[in-house]
This record gives sequence, C-alpha cells and structure tokens, in this order.
Amino acid sequence: MTLENLWFVIIAFMFAMYFVLEGFDFGVGMMMTLPNKHDDDTDPEAADKRRRVLLNTIGPVWDGNEVWLITGGAAIFAAFGGWYATMFSAFYFPLFLILIGLIVRVVAIEWRGKINDVRWRRWCDVGIGLGSWIPALLWGVAFANVVRGLPIDAEHQYTGGFFNLLNPYALLGGATTLLAFLTHGAVFVALKTSGTMRDDAQQMAARLAIPTAVVAAAFLIWTQLAYGHAWTWAIVVIAAVAAVGMVISTLARREGWAFFSTCIAIAGVTAMLFSSLFPDVMPSTTDPAYTLTIANTSSSHYTLVIMTWAAALMTPVVMLYQGYSYWVFRKRLSAEHIPPSVGLPLQSMLK
Repeated sequence: MTLENLWFVIIAFMFAMYFVLEGFDFGVGMMMTLPNKHDDDTDPEAADKRRRVLLNTIGPVWDGNEVWLITGGAAIFAAFGGWYATMFSAFYFPLFLILIGLIVRVVAIEWRGKINDVRWRRWCDVGIGLGSWIPALLWGVAFANVVRGLPIDAEHQYTGGFFNLLNPYALLGGATTLLAFLTHGAVFVALKTSGTMRDDAQQMAARLAIPTAVVAAAFLIWTQLAYGHAWTWAIVVIAAVAAVGMVISTLARREGWAFFSTCIAIAGVTAMLFSSLFPDVMPSTTDPAYTLTIANTSSSHYTLVIMTWAAALMTPVVMLYQGYSYWVFRKRLSAEHIPPSVGLPLQSMLK
C-alpha cells in the first residue's frame, strides 16, 4: 500500500470514528427538542430536569468526540490539498450551515446552566437541537454528493450551484444519517440512564429501529449498485447484519447489543461511502478526465511520511484518553442524580 492510499484509509477511519462517536451526541441533541409523554406543563422544572439528564449523558465526552472531525479535516488539507480545496469550495454553504450549527450547539451547551431560568434553558435546548438536526442531515447530503460526483471543470473548480446538491440520492443519504444518529442517540441514552428515562429511550429506539434500517438499506443498495465495486458487497452485508442486529436488540430492549450494532452500522455506511469512492476523491460529472483522484491531489511523499509518523504517535494517545474518559463516566444516570440549578437569576443579568 502506498502512503497516498494509506492516508485515504486513515481519513476514512477518522470520519468513521467521528460519525460513530459524534453520532450519538447529535442524537441526544435532537432528543432535547422532542416531546416527552412525561412532560407536564404545570411542572416545567421536572421536564427541565429530564433534559438535564439527557445532556449529562454526553456532558463529559461530547467535546472530545469532535476531535475526530478536526483531525479528519486537517488530514484532508495536509494529505490531499486539491481534494480539500475543491470539496470545501463546492460545499461552502452546507459546511457553513454545519459550522454555524456546531457553534450554536457549543454555546447553548456551555451557557445552558449559567442562568437559573426555565425559559432561558428551553431556548438553549432549541439551540442544542438545531445544532444537532442540521449537521446530522447535511453530513449525509455532503458525503453522498462526494460519492455521486459533482460538475467539476478542468481547473478542478465546482461549476454547479447549491440546488445541484439536493438530488434524490443525496437527500436519501441525509435521511440515512439523520435517522441513524437519532436512533444511535436513543440507544445511547437507554444505555446511560435508568428508570423512566431508560424506558422512554428504549421505546423511542424501538420505534425508530425499523424505519432507520429500511432507509439505510435503501441507501446502501443504491450506493452499491450505482457506485460500488464487487468487493464492497462485503461491506453492505456487514452493515445489513448490523442493522438487523439493531432492530432485534432494540425490540428486545438489549441496549448494550443495540449500541454495538448501531456503531457497526454507522461505521459500515461510512466505510461503504469511502470504499465506493476509491480511488477517486471527487468524481467529475462534467468529464471523467477532470475527476480528482488520490494520485493527482496528494501531497509530496516527504509530507506524507512526516504525517504518518505523527499519526502513529498521537492516534493511540487520543484513543486511550477517550477510552479512559468513557470508562470513568460509565455509570447510569437518573433524575435523582441531578442537583438543583445553581445559575444566576435572569433578573440580575438584565440589570
């Protein structure tokens, strides 16, 4: 394997890690805006406490999970500069929306507990939700368009518009990531909570499991038939088995196995996208001669050597640190574990 191909695999691994780990963060964020049958308009504090439980399931890990996006984007920039330039130009508006969503989510999470006011926290929940729904949809749209191909000219410039990105295949990809992340998040909450919170999350995961599996299966089959290789059928089978395992586990309320299955399914979809793309990185629908490939966009051999040594040294450290964080915060949560709010009164902030 050449260093160019190795770095394509490494980038695929980084984005698979990002979607698996940040996927349940997005799912929990989306759940913050969904109605709950236990919510009572006469007791907004109790409803707020349930949302605090949701947020605390990802509280110790959500910012660490974003490391994989940063390293993945930086790896594309350093290893395949031409790919980075064309992709970020083509997806300028969708990536701008994703960035705004991620910023709003960060601010809402960090500021939610600063003020002791139910209305303030509810607006922060809206920000967390928007910062989760938007990226969960647009990541699927973006990567599906990369696989499908874009109108790229001889100068490797994107010549289409925003609405070129809203084609049926890309929208199906967006629906796949949206449903997969929401189901992934519900399973994670079931794994991390107890009592009524766990029961509600299990019921949500069970309701979502079959629609998610059907949409994901349609997307995988379309990808394989239109853009896959003979050997990528193996990835389709693995992802399909994981999706079936997710359905069976969620219906049986075995959240541990269900979480393992959703992790494999999301990683399988990511592997399918990158495998179908190989050896291209940005196919051109204008003329195949204008297609960006691993070979014509890679950095110099010396650059890739330095990057490989850096990745070999730092990646195990990051994975060990993240694994330790998950181990430390492995216990289940419930509403009884949530202390009273200690933020400043809203009136004092308005003076």
